[in-house]
Amino acid sequence: MKKNLLIIGAGGVAHVTAHKAAMNNDVLGDICIASRTQAKCDEIIESVKRLNHLKDPSKKLYSRQIDALDIPATVKLIQETRSEMVINLGNAFINMSVLEACLQTGAVYMDTAIHEDPDKVCEQPPWYANYEWKRKDRCRDAGLTAILGVGFDPGVVNAYCALAQKRYFDKIDTIDIMDVNAGSHGKYFATNFDPEINFREFIKVWTWIDRKWEEYPTHSVKRIYDFPVAGPCPIYLNGHDELHSLSKNIDANSIRFWMGFGNHYINVFTVLRTLGFLDHLPVKLTTGQEVVPLKVVKALLPDPKTLAPGYTGKTCIGNFVKGWKNGKKREVFIYQVSDHHACYEEIESQGISYTAGVPPVAAAMLVAQGIWDPKTMVNVEELDPEPFIAILDKIGLPTDVKEIKPGGRFSFDGTVRDLASELAESTATVTVSAANPIIAIDKKFQEAALKKLAASTSAKATADKPAKKNVKAKIKKPAAKKAAKPAKAQAKKKVVAKKVAAKKVVAKKKVVAKKVKKAGKKK
Repeated sequence: MKKNLLIIGAGGVAHVTAHKAAMNNDVLGDICIASRTQAKCDEIIESVKRLNHLKDPSKKLYSRQIDALDIPATVKLIQETRSEMVINLGNAFINMSVLEACLQTGAVYMDTAIHEDPDKVCEQPPWYANYEWKRKDRCRDAGLTAILGVGFDPGVVNAYCALAQKRYFDKIDTIDIMDVNAGSHGKYFATNFDPEINFREFIKVWTWIDRKWEEYPTHSVKRIYDFPVAGPCPIYLNGHDELHSLSKNIDANSIRFWMGFGNHYINVFTVLRTLGFLDHLPVKLTTGQEVVPLKVVKALLPDPKTLAPGYTGKTCIGNFVKGWKNGKKREVFIYQVSDHHACYEEIESQGISYTAGVPPVAAAMLVAQGIWDPKTMVNVEELDPEPFIAILDKIGLPTDVKEIKPGGRFSFDGTVRDLASELAESTATVTVSAANPIIAIDKKFQEAALKKLAASTSAKATADKPAKKNVKAKIKKPAAKKAAKPAKAQAKKKVVAKKVAAKKVVAKKKVVAKKVKKAGKKK
């Protein structure tokens, strides 16, 4: 049994985690929120108290200032707050520092993303082997529980893989993890979580196909899938954290990750990347000052936390699993749907932060109760998925399971073809206006523009086709057919002649019959 929780970070995901932790503080104990900017922690605490989400008022909810890269300072903070559990929700650059502090204090470590080195992006797989897994032996020797990637993806989707393996399949062939946001925040352009981390994810694509790692260009493989509630959405093959552990821990031939991107996002991302604005290394200005282009872009974009009030629409994240059960082919979609507006009404958050921020609280509750207690470092798929999913059902993220007819209308084919074929079908079209940039996110306008473009293209294609009569005029009939025509005419004449002759015979018989009849009467 563990008690007292330290949350490191004060962004959109930490906001959700703090609310949900406060709503379950009878299990978790005192809660401390710590970040470089303590005022942000205090804003979260104000929101929690204003919405009356502190379940047990006798338990403390308070803030502290911390630079989590400072390991001795983090060790001191864990000890002073008497925190036995730490949820690391800072940016991915601090993972190893916070993990080290937990190793030195014995506090349970949990995070929601893989560690990143600021000077490297999309590292060689399996990525966990480059950082976290190097501390696995130390965790085991110390009897320390460290749960890696316990957000939604990675996190819940890892549990879905374990659930599929445990309950739904005897043998798994493929797992396609799909994440779409069919919502609208009303801004010209914004990312739903830290822009720096968001853009760094899409520099290259590492995916697990036929039990080996394959690399593809970003946004080069596209599919459209009809999601429950969210409807038809374009999705692109991407690399993602969970693949780096699932490839090791789940027995499947292929495990792929797909993320939804609208045409407008693809357009803006492509322009930024092509011009060099997504570079993660510093460049020197004419003034001699050095800046990191990606950090400049981050500074200019909206804080994901500010998107929440006007956000509408749904998210859908899930695993499409194919395999065999009892000797028969089986396809199952295990998924979760969230509503942006409902998330805001509940805890003043948008749906993306909500789906990432709720799962670590469920994990902490299982740790606090001793249900999850591996006493070593694990990824989520190595733990029993059912108690985790059961708590998520109760605290805001209910799971649905849909049986899919193999090869039917709602089946999904994630098989990657040759790159030339994929590139030809991965384009995105958007209508833009310098005078009115916001039309780029006007869904109805964009749909109308695409229909108009399609109609124009179709009309041009029709106009370019030669008229049918001209085509016929140019086609020369084979000589055999020309010769056949008179023969057919002659045969026809013979048939007619036979019919005429037959009629004459019938007529003659009738005349003879009449004469015989008359002769009989005279007698």
